Amino acid sequence: MNMQSQEIISIFKQTEALLEGHFRLTSGLHSPQYFQCAKVLQYPKHCEMLCASIAQFYKDMKIDVVASPALGGIVVGQEVGRQLDARTIFTERHEGAMQLRRGFEIKPGENVLVCEDVVTTGGSTQEVINIVQDAGGNVVGTASVVDRSGGKVKFNVPNQFSVLKIDVITYTPEDCPLCKQNVPIMKPGSREIK
Repeated sequence: MNMQSQEIISIFKQTEALLEGHFRLTSGLHSPQYFQCAKVLQYPKHCEMLCASIAQFYKDMKIDVVASPALGGIVVGQEVGRQLDARTIFTERHEGAMQLRRGFEIKPGENVLVCEDVVTTGGSTQEVINIVQDAGGNVVGTASVVDRSGGKVKFNVPNQFSVLKIDVITYTPEDCPLCKQNVPIMKPGSREIK
C-alpha cells in the first residue's frame, strides 16, 4: 500500500468510516470490514480532498454531467461536479429498479462521468452506466472514493479511477467463516437486502 493509500486509510479510521466486524454488504456478500463513506464525507475538508483526486484525474476531459447512484454516491457526485463545474444528477431505486427521477435527464451526446462512494461488485455503477447509455449519453468514465475489489471490477468505459484501491476480503454467505463462528452480522449501509 502506498503512502497516499495509508493516509486515506488513516482518515477513514479517524472518522470511524472504516469499521471492523461482520458485515452484510449491499451486494449480499459478507466481509470483516465495512467502508461507511458517509462518515468521512460528513467533513467538508475530507470530502473536498478525496473528490479533488477524482476531479484532477478528469479535469482535461469534457464532462457535461456527473451522475451518481443514490444514496451513497450523491455527496461524491455533487462535490466532483462542483470541482469540475459540471451539472450533477443522481439515479435512485424505484420499485426495485434504478432510474432517473425528479425531472433529471441526460441529453443525447452529453459526456457523463459516473461517480460512486464505494465499489464492491460494481452493480450500482453499472446500472447508472446503462441508464446513461440508454438515454444516448456518452460515459466518459467512472470514479469512486473506494474500490474494495482492488481494481478487479472493470467497466466497459474509456476511463476508470478510484482514490483508494484496496482488496478487502469478501465471502459468500455460505462460505463465510464469521457466520460459521456465529459472529453477529451487521448491515450498516443505506439499502436493505432483499
